[in-house]
Amino acid sequence: MLTRFPATAAALLALAALSGCGGAAETAAPPSPSATAAMDKKHQLEATKADCMKQQGFKYVAFVYQDPPESEESRKRSSGDYQEMRKFREKYGFGVFREFVYPEESKSENATPETNPNGKIQGSLSKAQFKAYEKAMTVCEATSYKQVLGLDVKSQMDYLGQGKKARDRALKSELNADPQLVQLASAMATCLKGKGYTIGDTTPVALSDRGWREFFAQMDKLGRAQRDDVPDVAPPVKEGEIAMSYWPTLTPQQARPYLNKEIKAALDDIECGKDFYPAYKPKESAIQQKVNEQFGM
Repeated sequence: MLTRFPATAAALLALAALSGCGGAAETAAPPSPSATAAMDKKHQLEATKADCMKQQGFKYVAFVYQDPPESEESRKRSSGDYQEMRKFREKYGFGVFREFVYPEESKSENATPETNPNGKIQGSLSKAQFKAYEKAMTVCEATSYKQVLGLDVKSQMDYLGQGKKARDRALKSELNADPQLVQLASAMATCLKGKGYTIGDTTPVALSDRGWREFFAQMDKLGRAQRDDVPDVAPPVKEGEIAMSYWPTLTPQQARPYLNKEIKAALDDIECGKDFYPAYKPKESAIQQKVNEQFGM
């Protein structure tokens, strides 16, 4: 099956925001104007792609997954609200090993009633037709990105990489140079060191998702150890590249000790960052929204 359908921007670009994401059965908040603009570009990209595929002699249905509306609780976490961030972390830590301890919650949150009709179309193609379809799709994706976004893109991974690079550069250039955030990050790092944590990079951007990255790397290491076809240690990632990660097979019982450690670290992190996150999170979210709108993600 051809796997070219775009995933959500939150999953692929907003890594720093993952330390405060998630939460089922929450009250929905209205979408922001920037989110609406990004969705409009998604529809434009799909419409352009469908027209191009028709010209190439293939059927393709313009289709955009509708992301669920952001909950009020999630919005508060994105703004650095201490109470909501602590409430989330008391149960889920940074949000990494929760996937294994609470698999049913994850399934319900990620489930979508929508079915992409293009999967059925692709499944009906012969091997030769599918190969030609893939070639046409590569051309049409590049065409849509150029016409709608003005981007020169070689592949979907290249497109995602360009978006990630734009986001990372904007965060570092704006937030790491913010005097208030630099001061608050320094105080947070000192607090964490006092609790026994090893802190390398103390810049605001690095500190904001330090805990999530640490436990995600641990999860990836477990996944790599269960496979014989990948290196045990993740190779370094160049700027703009999307890192490949491998999820281990863990039962809730096997994952619970990892989540317990994650929860402890996440609670220490939020206590030390009580002043940092309310100042950092809104600025981070604003930059992420600009990138989403620019790239139609």
